[in-house]
Amino acid sequence: MYMERVSVTDRAKAVIDQLRERYGDLIFHQSGGCCDGSAPMCFAKGDFLIGSRDVCLGKIHDCNFYMASDQFEFYKNMHITVDVSEGRGSSFSLEIPLGLRFMAISRLFTDDELTNIRPIKT
Repeated sequence: MYMERVSVTDRAKAVIDQLRERYGDLIFHQSGGCCDGSAPMCFAKGDFLIGSRDVCLGKIHDCNFYMASDQFEFYKNMHITVDVSEGRGSSFSLEIPLGLRFMAISRLFTDDELTNIRPIKT
């Protein structure tokens, strides 16, 4: 079994469920510094164009999680946990009108984790 590159907290799952109920299938894209810095942004599937250089790190709560390949170079040895906090961000992410914002909490993989990490999809 692979070590996942990205995971999600139960609190963030509840927000994803709420957004999915309203918008249907969702995707996440870790922004590369625009708007809210480097924050995970949630979009209705089809409302955000995945670029040819974006990579899929995996899924969180049945939503694909993408990142630009050049940004991935900084994150390739890190695990990302998506959480949610109160406060309005300045992005275009779907949770913003709820007075919430998704956030990425990252940590370095251990040496053991790195030996069996999930490959990215391009």
